[in-house]
Amino acid sequence: MAVEKTAVPMREQTVEKRIGNFNEVPLGYSEEEAVKEAGRCMQCVKKPCVEGCPVRIDIPVFIKALKEKDFQKAIDIIHNNDSLPCVTGRVCPQEEQCQAVCLVKKMGGEPISIGRLERFLADWDLANRKVTVTKRDSHFFPAEETLGKKGIKVAVVGSGPAGLTCAAELAKNGYDVTVFEGYHKLGGVLVYGIPEFRLPKAIVQSEIELLEELGVTFVTNALIGRALTIDELFKEGFEAVFVGAGAGLPNFMGIPGENLNGVYSANEFLTRVNLMKAYQFPECDTPVKKGSSVAVVGGGNVAMDSARTALRLGAKQVYLIYRRSEKEMPAREEEVVRAREEGIDFRLLTNPVRYIGGANGFVKQVECIKMELGEPDASGRRSPVPVKGSEFTIDIDEAVVAIGNTPNPIIPRTTPGLKIKKRGEIEADDDGKTSIPGVFAGGDIVTGAATVITAMGAGRKAAAAIDTYIRDKRENK
Repeated sequence: MAVEKTAVPMREQTVEKRIGNFNEVPLGYSEEEAVKEAGRCMQCVKKPCVEGCPVRIDIPVFIKALKEKDFQKAIDIIHNNDSLPCVTGRVCPQEEQCQAVCLVKKMGGEPISIGRLERFLADWDLANRKVTVTKRDSHFFPAEETLGKKGIKVAVVGSGPAGLTCAAELAKNGYDVTVFEGYHKLGGVLVYGIPEFRLPKAIVQSEIELLEELGVTFVTNALIGRALTIDELFKEGFEAVFVGAGAGLPNFMGIPGENLNGVYSANEFLTRVNLMKAYQFPECDTPVKKGSSVAVVGGGNVAMDSARTALRLGAKQVYLIYRRSEKEMPAREEEVVRAREEGIDFRLLTNPVRYIGGANGFVKQVECIKMELGEPDASGRRSPVPVKGSEFTIDIDEAVVAIGNTPNPIIPRTTPGLKIKKRGEIEADDDGKTSIPGVFAGGDIVTGAATVITAMGAGRKAAAAIDTYIRDKRENK
């Protein structure tokens, strides 16, 4: 059959408008647009897109239901495997996963816009959930036969994508789940790390409310390792613990001047703006420096988020400094495109060597050196090599360092017997089992900084392993 090779485009805010606000940039599909895009799917038998999805959503089946305008059936199919479709439909790198192996793409067309279709259905669900879904009328909620596990307590540490997914899967299986979050707001990296213009906080809150309907209990301002240890959680009666605390300790380059005023880690910068709404200061309590000329160091999604956030805070000039070429950038292509459209000045094959301060103790310049690409390193990317004598300076009044994170060591330090890797990540097998019986882990605290959907996949696997662990433990008593 003839296949339409061009995807239905998604409407979005114009560049001129969006750089002046924190509203979401893409506006989503209309019903007509979503049904039209769903009609491009070939419904191929082998379903390579399912294999490309870290949580194994039955993509062709939900697309077929969408095409037939059975939106409730379509979103129920997604919910079988994905507890946070409003999130994944927006921030999951589908172009590297399910869409990368789409048969339509292999035939020379644009891949089916799976992420956009997922977002449409998730947003439809948010708008219609109150009238279409109650506590027990959808297979997304626990079946009566699972309720025999009521009273079996499982603790989840962290309310980011890994923790929320693990909690949802366990709750659907009838367990009493309590999620402990160190911050005062729920959502982990989804609320402190991803800007409003990419993932609105109200969307995350709506997904969390659905987990509360499932019976999940949330406790905020509870930093595990300080407020309670893992051992104390077991003493409180929890039969298993899942650690999904993420990787929230920022990396720095260790170059002179990083302690100057006006030099932020991306963690602090984005947390102040996203979680504490610094862009609304003084209406909100937390301030942040609003630089006029800002340097952002890094080439990943966090760097793009930081650069685009600085622009929206009022910066006249934002430089994105990255030591490799654009080809090696780990950021999503659409985020790179949007950053360029918004006027971010990309300084590629460039690396900072020091920050220079003024008499007031604030940064006023960044000294950089030109780089060239040498042989590939362990990641497969060509290693950047400094070009001798190519140093130069850029005048700035703020810098944001976005070169990755490592896990906070507080849980390993307070959990005797918990094995960790060289960089501080928790050692865990593919099912999330750690060196301590009953303790499971997944997401960035195991893999280092990765994608939201990868963390969700780890949370889902761990939930199944926890279920098996508890069943086996009780049967062998």
